[in-house]
Amino acid sequence: MADALSFTFVADDGSETPSTQDLRNGLQKGSDEVKIETLKKIINATLNGNPQATLLMPVIQYCMPSKDKRLKKLLHFYWEVCPKYEENGKLKQEMILVVNAIRNDLQHPNEYIRGATLRSLQKLKEPELIEPLIPICRSCLEHRHSYVRKNAVFTIYSIYKEFESLIPDAPELIQTFLAAESDMTCKRNAFVFLANCAMPRAVEYLLSVYDQIPSLDELMQLAFIELIRKDCMGETPNRPKYIRCVFELLNAPSHSVKYEAATTLTTLTQNPAAIKAAASGFVDLVAKESDNNVKLIVLDRLEALRAKHEHVIDPLVMDLLRVLSSPDMEVRRKCLSIALAMVTSRNVEDVVGTLKKQLIKTLEADYDKNLEYRQLLIQSIHICAIKFSEVAASVVHALMEFLGDSNNPSAVDVIAFVREVVEKFPNLRASITEKLLQTFGDIKSGKVFRGALWITGEYCAEAADIQAAMQALRKVIGEIPILAAEQRLADDGGAGEEATDEKKSGSSHPRVLADGTYATESAYTSKADAKNASKPPLRALILGGDFYTGSVVASTLVKLVLRLSQVSNDTKAVNALRAEAMLIMTSIIRVGQSKFAAVPIDEDSQERIMNCITTMANLDTSGHTKVHEEEAVDEIFLKDTKAAYAKMVATEEKKAAEKKEKENKTSAVQVDDLLTFRQFSKKNAADGIDYEQDVTRATGSNEVQEDLVSNLSRVVQLTGFSDPVYAEAYVKIHGFDILLDVLVVNQTANTLQNLCLEFATLGDLKLVERPATHTLAPHSFHSIKATIKVSSTETGVIFGNIIWEQGTSETCVVLSDIHIDIMDYIKPSYCTESQFRSMWTEFEWENRVNVNTAITSVPDSTPTPDLRAYLKHIMKSTNMACLTPEAALSGDCDFLSANMYARSLFGEDALANLSIEKMEDTGTIQGHVRIRSKTQGIALSLGDKITLAQKELAVAE
Repeated sequence: MADALSFTFVADDGSETPSTQDLRNGLQKGSDEVKIETLKKIINATLNGNPQATLLMPVIQYCMPSKDKRLKKLLHFYWEVCPKYEENGKLKQEMILVVNAIRNDLQHPNEYIRGATLRSLQKLKEPELIEPLIPICRSCLEHRHSYVRKNAVFTIYSIYKEFESLIPDAPELIQTFLAAESDMTCKRNAFVFLANCAMPRAVEYLLSVYDQIPSLDELMQLAFIELIRKDCMGETPNRPKYIRCVFELLNAPSHSVKYEAATTLTTLTQNPAAIKAAASGFVDLVAKESDNNVKLIVLDRLEALRAKHEHVIDPLVMDLLRVLSSPDMEVRRKCLSIALAMVTSRNVEDVVGTLKKQLIKTLEADYDKNLEYRQLLIQSIHICAIKFSEVAASVVHALMEFLGDSNNPSAVDVIAFVREVVEKFPNLRASITEKLLQTFGDIKSGKVFRGALWITGEYCAEAADIQAAMQALRKVIGEIPILAAEQRLADDGGAGEEATDEKKSGSSHPRVLADGTYATESAYTSKADAKNASKPPLRALILGGDFYTGSVVASTLVKLVLRLSQVSNDTKAVNALRAEAMLIMTSIIRVGQSKFAAVPIDEDSQERIMNCITTMANLDTSGHTKVHEEEAVDEIFLKDTKAAYAKMVATEEKKAAEKKEKENKTSAVQVDDLLTFRQFSKKNAADGIDYEQDVTRATGSNEVQEDLVSNLSRVVQLTGFSDPVYAEAYVKIHGFDILLDVLVVNQTANTLQNLCLEFATLGDLKLVERPATHTLAPHSFHSIKATIKVSSTETGVIFGNIIWEQGTSETCVVLSDIHIDIMDYIKPSYCTESQFRSMWTEFEWENRVNVNTAITSVPDSTPTPDLRAYLKHIMKSTNMACLTPEAALSGDCDFLSANMYARSLFGEDALANLSIEKMEDTGTIQGHVRIRSKTQGIALSLGDKITLAQKELAVAE
């Protein structure tokens, strides 16, 4: 029954099918409830390849007389799938009784039984059964109840479509019915019949009710739109009328009609006014529709329209931004993605103004995913400001208010935006650095502080700016030396508030700086309240163990001192600043080695700060000509880092330009290429909506062409050559299904009866249907197909056996296992660095695979281990894409670290981090690969794949 027609599917509970005698007894002696359960089992067995032909007469004899509605419904299902022909191809005699029962139901006084019988009759494909029932079906068109009439129309439609000779006057019959009918559903069904079987008659009816179309029922309007689309595939004189009609339907109250009208209008004409009207309909639909899935579908259609007709629908960007009122993040993200592509110099100020209003709302309201929405808005404003410099000045100051945001990703996006604006727009640097220094006290995140400090060190070029930067740093660091101040606070922790006031007023000792001046800054005497004092933000980060930020502070101080020594001739001021900078650096190291730090200072940060202190100690501020070493220091601190960032920005812009060029690039057509007739049609009518599938089916372009070698690699031998039955399977992966095409060969001189393949699965695999039984003649062969459903990327195993009857005995041959390759379901994918880090933190399953191998980049060459060759080998073995930029992997180094990402067909994410180094003493590559995922299966499967690839590499060597 695998190749038989089947139209209705009944769920199988997986229980064992009873014997034929048990089923017969259930039909003969059971109550209606027992008969219902028995008939369900018979239908299931028939669908799964066991037709139970001997039970046809008991079903007719014991089930048809029952008046139970559920049993009558099951009988309709059974007539679809039951065997209706003898082995010689003639109709079974019992089917006469079936036809008689169907005739009685078609004449039943209950209109719903009539309608249900008419619906089941549409699924019968045997002309011998249908022919005697045609007069009754025609009479049902005149029934008083609309439920019977509408099903009668579609019944005649199915009969005429399959067997036109049985009812040749159906178009005239339905046209007459349509003219006299008053019920809208019946009229719609009749019109669909004419549109598919007699289009001129359908066009004639449409033109006769042309003026009434906007006021008709939704179903009729959709049917008219469908006819317009079909009629416009070829030449038609009615195209102007159709366009006008569809224009009017854009204002229909029904959302489905509005969507179909907008879609159809874009296929009928490429006029900019029509395209803009269709896009306006899509935007209005997205704004008013409540279903988020519908919103996303319409937004996809709008995006395709925008890509095809650039700048035509750009004026609608403000209308599109109304969609941001939707609470769903996917809808907002898609809306902003389209809106950013529609931004021009004319509307950029309005767009940015709307985005800023939405940004302010995220501060006032507190709702689900508020922080994620704020980050999305900041990124969108960032893109607009970089693309259109005229709004950068007004935007950057507004966004800098969010540097103190408790949501770390939002603040990080803001500082990244500020850094890029400062680099690309030199005229804004002074105002931005001034505003940035004012917000130092509000910053809470170490990552944001590091970005702000870098900007301060690179772009504070004047002496006044440098002094202002130092003043801001003093405020966020607090009293120095940090260790002495913290020790004093700890010692005075038990004292009351009066003692604290006394200490504030005059107990602090004057401090002499390295240049001999006194330090009397009021910022050094903080408003301390013993242990519970609120510490300045940068000080709190350093005491919390963030010494990486401390090293950035040291680097920033060196840049400020070096730049001041270049722009100022005041040696005393330079020395004072240098001494203060060295004191701050020393304080950071000393507090990192004390008990007051949450964690001890790490070696890298300490070494970095010590290098900065050494640089400051060796600085010559006397004004003499600089020696080569000092010039090198200036080059490193004052030029190289800014040049590196400028190069990174230029690289990103180049990548974006290449990506845009690639997206906009159209495939060139050669002079001698064959022209298709469809290119001569006007304005590419229908635009591939209706007939595209027909074209691909006719040309075979939708079929994946695989070469012979690829097919042979998927053949798995299931039994041995010496077994009585030889079997091999061709395993084909198709989406979420695995198709097993098993070739079974009878290698004996005997007939094998009731030969059956039995499969079982391990993992997230499920057998869709049980293969049917077959009889194999001596030395003959047969192909048996089985379909298995896959629900996840966990490694699965298929096993089973072949059973057949030979004489009175039953023989079995166990099949070899079929292992399903996870790589067929994993595809390379890409994500941003922030998304990767977010998922890396979120995913709980990790699989660590150790690496110890030797791989060379060039075969047959000197066996020198190549790190990049191993990375490519892992990417090829796991179908993962490398997220680390090529520039970061280039160069000669004995260490390599790269992030990789892939996504399965089931929406599962797989992350991997490769950290390897080249061992000089052993000449091998060592390290590890860490794999993370949300589910355990994909992490373990990828780990096994990497281990296997490593073993294959070792064997090849």
